[in-house]
Amino acid sequence: MAVPLMQAVRVGAYVVKQHIKKRKRYPLVLMLEPLFRCNLACAGCGKIDYPAPILNQRMSVQECLDADTECGAPVIAVAGGEPLLHKEMPQIISGLLARKKYVYLCTNALLLEKKMDDYQPHPYFSWDVHLDGDRSMHDQSVCQDGVFDRAVAAIRKAKARGFRVSINCTLFDGADPRRVADFFDEVMAIGVDGIMTAPGYAYERAPDQAHFLNRQNTKQLFRDIFRYGRGKKWKFTQSPLFLNFLAGNETYHCTPWGKPLRNVFGWQRPCYLLGEGYASSFKELMDDTAWDQYGTGNYEKCADCMVHSGYESTAVMDAVKRPLHILKVALRGPQTEGEMAPEIPLDRQRPAEYVFSKHVDDAMAEIKAKKPAKGPVVKRVASETADAAD
Repeated sequence: MAVPLMQAVRVGAYVVKQHIKKRKRYPLVLMLEPLFRCNLACAGCGKIDYPAPILNQRMSVQECLDADTECGAPVIAVAGGEPLLHKEMPQIISGLLARKKYVYLCTNALLLEKKMDDYQPHPYFSWDVHLDGDRSMHDQSVCQDGVFDRAVAAIRKAKARGFRVSINCTLFDGADPRRVADFFDEVMAIGVDGIMTAPGYAYERAPDQAHFLNRQNTKQLFRDIFRYGRGKKWKFTQSPLFLNFLAGNETYHCTPWGKPLRNVFGWQRPCYLLGEGYASSFKELMDDTAWDQYGTGNYEKCADCMVHSGYESTAVMDAVKRPLHILKVALRGPQTEGEMAPEIPLDRQRPAEYVFSKHVDDAMAEIKAKKPAKGPVVKRVASETADAAD
């Protein structure tokens, strides 16, 4: 099992408790982004296109702990940017683990070997290393040669130290199913504890807009990958029903509140992928966000999205409602043949709104307002001469 048994039991009990309480909306995973700064500039990333003053912002240790207190989700994914650039990251992780939260620290692994001594293996802690395929695929994805080899070396070292390590594999249009399947074989042989995979989301400010998958291509790609995986012991850190959804066998609607995001701006509306406003508190995010305006079928920007941050929570909640169904899929694997589940119609979706620039302008104005004014420059020629004479 890729997910530790105690984590699966605890999350399952948490979901059942929410259903008993009849809570309509509740979080499963807190997505925590203490900074946007990164040491890579990936073509498909929408997190790096900010002015330097914003990239220089950091959430404090206390702000991160307060976000956990507000949200209360049992699992926390710490992302970025590159989290290992944050000088207080060891204290952040230590504080979250002390609260018995399951923590996944997402990293491109370029700094992992250097920073590894700042962390200790823990039953609630896992490194989550970004690897978008084999050496050629990954280095092309991150726009820099040699990153794959450094990441794999760091994974091997982390495993030798006793850490849990999973990988996060994002796939784009043109991915070869056979190569992806071979890559999954490779990382299993390396000894990673689990794979998290999903199609890339079309960030509106990502440098490369030509290689994001549409929903039909996503379903066919994952069907082909899973077909190659028949009989192999691939371990995924995701619900079997989410994988079945990727292969086109579930008609799911997005659950954006399942993985709420807290970053340097505040609580991002409506989800981890789509920033169209910010709330000052988790309660405000949950109570005042117009959730029905978002998701596939509701909003143009969401039309092709099939990403785990929106649909994994839907799958987990469905598993509680249909335990026999998830048992069947878990035993047999995702369906790779036959007719696909009906698609969500798009004829009533509202047109996209482009508000990214306004949020950046507002953030820059706020940063400028907080910056202390420089005092007058006082020349001390006379005194310095006197000091020298003494």
